[in-house]
Formats: sequence, C-alpha cells, structure tokens
Amino acid sequence: MKIKEIRDLSFDELQTRQRDLKQESFHLRLQQQAGQLEKPSQLREIRREVARIESVLTQRGKTAQSGQTSGQAA
Repeated sequence: MKIKEIRDLSFDELQTRQRDLKQESFHLRLQQQAGQLEKPSQLREIRREVARIESVLTQRGKTAQSGQTSGQAA
C-alpha cells in the first residue's frame, strides 16, 4: 500500500490495518522459523507498511495535539 493510500484511510481503518499486518507478520515469522516461508521479502514489506501506518498515526496525533494547544492559547 502506498503512503498516499494510507493517508486517505480513517483513523479506525489505520488501526485495523495495523493490527492485521502485525498478526500477519507474526504468522510469517512462525513460518520462517519452521522453514516453510516461500517469500522472505514479504516480511520486510509488511514491516515497512506497519512503519508507514505508525508514521501517519503519529503525524495525525501531533497535528491534533497542536490544534488543541493553539486553540487553548487563543
């Protein structure tokens, strides 16, 4: 998923997607340990997508927090 597509998702959709990807990553790591993982690069792709989602969530949190802070100062 591209960063532009991730930014278009709602907060709840991002959290759901993050949870699903972490669960999928867990299952892939289990397959890797058992020697059954066919595409090891898939682990890296999932890890990077989770990082993208976390970045967008953090940015939104900071934006919302700065909006509340500036609103209180005025």
